[in-house]
Amino acid sequence: MNKKWISPARLLLLGTALAGAVSFSSCDDDDDDQVNNMYTISGSGSGSQVVPAFSGTGTGTISGTYDNQTNMLNYNIGWTGLTDTASTVGFYTGASGASGSSVQGVGVTTQGMTGGSTGTLTLTDAQESDLLNGNWYYSVGTLANTNGEVRGQITAAQ
Repeated sequence: MNKKWISPARLLLLGTALAGAVSFSSCDDDDDDQVNNMYTISGSGSGSQVVPAFSGTGTGTISGTYDNQTNMLNYNIGWTGLTDTASTVGFYTGASGASGSSVQGVGVTTQGMTGGSTGTLTLTDAQESDLLNGNWYYSVGTLANTNGEVRGQITAAQ
């Protein structure tokens, strides 16, 4: 006796049901709130942004990224035209045009009147809030000008 286990109609119905189940389970709901956790940081610095202003010709830039899931800030600060070799580089909280409080001093990676500092910091939630709200800046100082020869406000954009 030759019995068919599954008729063609049942096979078609089973295949359609399986395809539908896979299709529905693999779809993503389009109204999910997707969080983009990466920010690009940037900022140009000069002596005129130092409080009180410094009349030198030094300039600076910062570039990098901030990941608000891991709280990791990757930065690359560069400067040129200082009156002397950079001795201090740091991050501060403070609005543009106002003195701020030190967040973290960082090392000088490339020494000189033209040089740079690169690295990574892990931020607290309060530091993250200040950074993302535009209340962070970087400063580059020399032995003769410890208040800084270059200051630049930091912008974070998704």
